[in-house]
Amino acid sequence: MDFTGSSCGGSEHRQIEENKPLLGEMSATGGSKMGAVPCRRSLLHFSGMRYKLLQEGDIQVCAIRHPRTFLSKILTSKFLRRWEPHHLTLADNSLTSATPTGYMENSISYSAIEDVQLLSWENAPKYCLQLTIPGGTVLLQAANSYLRDQWFHSLQWKKKIYKYKKVLSNPNRWEVVLKEIRTLVDMALSSPLQDDSIHQAPLEIISKLLSENINLTTQEHESIIVAIAPLLENNHPPPDLCEFFCKHCRERPRSMVVIEVFTPVVQRILKHNMDFGKCPRLRLFTQEYILALNELNAGMEVVKKFIYSMHGPTANCPHPRVLPNVVAVCLAAIYSCYEEFINSRDNSPSLKEIRNGCQQQCDRKPNIPLRLLHTNPDLVSQEVTSTESRHKSVVVTSNEILVEVERNNTVNQKLKANTGNDSEPNLIDCLLICPACSTISIELSPQADRVLACYVEILKMLSDYDDWRPALAILLQPIPFPKEALAHETFTKELKHVIQRFAEDPRQEVHSCLLSVRAGKDGWFQLYSPGGVACDDDGELFASMVRVCNNVHILMGSCYKTKKFLLSLAENKLGPCMLLALRGNQTMVEILCLMLEYNIIENNDTQLQIISTLESTDVGKRMYEQLCDRQRELKELQRKGGPTRLTLPSKSTDADLARLLSSGSFGNLENLSLAFTNVTSACAEQLIKLPSLKQLNLWSTQFGDAGLRVLSEHLTTLQVLNLCETPVSDAGLLALSSMKSLCNLNMNSTKLSADTYEDLKAKLPNLKEVDVRYTEAW
Repeated sequence: MDFTGSSCGGSEHRQIEENKPLLGEMSATGGSKMGAVPCRRSLLHFSGMRYKLLQEGDIQVCAIRHPRTFLSKILTSKFLRRWEPHHLTLADNSLTSATPTGYMENSISYSAIEDVQLLSWENAPKYCLQLTIPGGTVLLQAANSYLRDQWFHSLQWKKKIYKYKKVLSNPNRWEVVLKEIRTLVDMALSSPLQDDSIHQAPLEIISKLLSENINLTTQEHESIIVAIAPLLENNHPPPDLCEFFCKHCRERPRSMVVIEVFTPVVQRILKHNMDFGKCPRLRLFTQEYILALNELNAGMEVVKKFIYSMHGPTANCPHPRVLPNVVAVCLAAIYSCYEEFINSRDNSPSLKEIRNGCQQQCDRKPNIPLRLLHTNPDLVSQEVTSTESRHKSVVVTSNEILVEVERNNTVNQKLKANTGNDSEPNLIDCLLICPACSTISIELSPQADRVLACYVEILKMLSDYDDWRPALAILLQPIPFPKEALAHETFTKELKHVIQRFAEDPRQEVHSCLLSVRAGKDGWFQLYSPGGVACDDDGELFASMVRVCNNVHILMGSCYKTKKFLLSLAENKLGPCMLLALRGNQTMVEILCLMLEYNIIENNDTQLQIISTLESTDVGKRMYEQLCDRQRELKELQRKGGPTRLTLPSKSTDADLARLLSSGSFGNLENLSLAFTNVTSACAEQLIKLPSLKQLNLWSTQFGDAGLRVLSEHLTTLQVLNLCETPVSDAGLLALSSMKSLCNLNMNSTKLSADTYEDLKAKLPNLKEVDVRYTEAW
């Protein structure tokens, strides 16, 4: 009574026989083994049936110990030994039982299994598998034909994978290894098993092979990548294989393998849900792939086409995960550019410290605790002098000094000081750093520069897609870049395109992301405003951001929201608004007019300064006249003779000062602050036209000796003068001896000599308070 290798059902499958050998194996010839009854074998032709890879299951087991010559007689006998139920596990190396007794007392190694066949014979149990082992046979009986075939294909797979692990663990000839890799790939692709591990297991074997053999030639690299390419179409490469791919991208970016093989792999990565925190090498591979595209002759044009391919030709990208995945790759790449600076910093300096200059903690000398004395509260933008309004000091250390800048307690107190008291509005938001501090310059290596340019350009591309812009704005709203990047002018200059696109977008969900994500934290609105660490223009981008936000608040028709928006500008950005209005920016002119109309500014001096700013330009004068027609009390305010206090916004120039002073009457002006502006000695010609001026603040300007000589000839009644951190020297300071009314003089961090200081003390009898720190006279 004979038996065959096929079951009688039409949907049941025959034994798989690979058409290519493993290392050291010969291909099957179809002949029968010695002493065995021949059974029919054929290549499997699938009819759509798929199976889940078994890891364990219940099955009946019967083991027969016999010499091979008696196999046929035993199998054709009417009586078989008893069957035992077992729960078998298909481990990586062997077939084991959960109850190691009876037939399965010992596990069966895959290396000991010589053959696996499907069996069926007359008058005997059906749905059996035959496992041929040395000295006997193990029969496995399943409950039905589908389950039997599932066991059959799973055992075949486990056995073959086990052999490939052994064979490819110690290669000798790489041409033979390459052949075996192709065979392994073909086996995975032709398997009827439908499971993630079917494609992942070969990739992991090849990944381990490559990690243990790093000295491969370029040709061997490419041949292996091409061989495994079919497996990568629907599977992510394992971590070690990602390392191999990254190395290829770095060493051979112009290889056609990058375009032809890696492109679909990266596209698949970006289109699926990815947790790059758990799969950092996938992100790194994507990053290196994009950099390889950038190295091609067309450079960024190729990258642009790749981004377009990820978005698709329609107006809306059909893959919602593409944008966040691309942004995650960009952020990681940009972070890597500044990693050297990030790792080297000890005490995480603030943005302003980095931009203005501050040494690493480890390089600093011991600090000498000194308080930077304000000789008079009127010399700087007026701080609230009461103890209750003091806030925690910001300490900035340098080689020689410890500078403490005291800030007002809360924003509300600031606004109250600006609008409700007689004090001058606080429009200067600057970190006060001594010029002796060494400057940290953010200079990247050439490679880091290329990486940065590539990925900032990608962010610019992403912002150009209308459907991606809202999500991109949300992703970038928390400002997910390191401090060093925001302190790097090259980076912030290139990123302006993205912020500009957000500012120009009329959708509220887009431009609202320019504001801070929470109170007390800067947003793009603050960073790119004049005086902000990222601002490198005269406020054009800031004006665009204000224009969109302002228009939206007004169009919403809510007086409360409009007033709230104007209040926020008055609290934090009144100086930049006034400076831009002074230069003719229509948006800022409208903002200042609205502030007057809604009574945002209560302080008379500040209102008068705003009025003078509006009247300094044609557009401002026209809009102010229209406002006065509606609110006549504004004209009455201006007739009183102008403000007594005036603070010019930071970054104001000589031309800005001249334009402002020529716009109205300043006969009552007693206190003028030009601190942290860009004025020079040329502005002295405008200052001498202020007959009532008693207090002048020139802190951290470029006002020099020539200007001092002019002031000393005309402003003989000046009482308070702040020259801290100006380029004045003895040649100009000696001229101050004619200003007999001076009672408070700040020459901190100037080129004052000891002899000149002694001479001034002798010739200025009313001088009571002097600051000569960090000079030769100290």
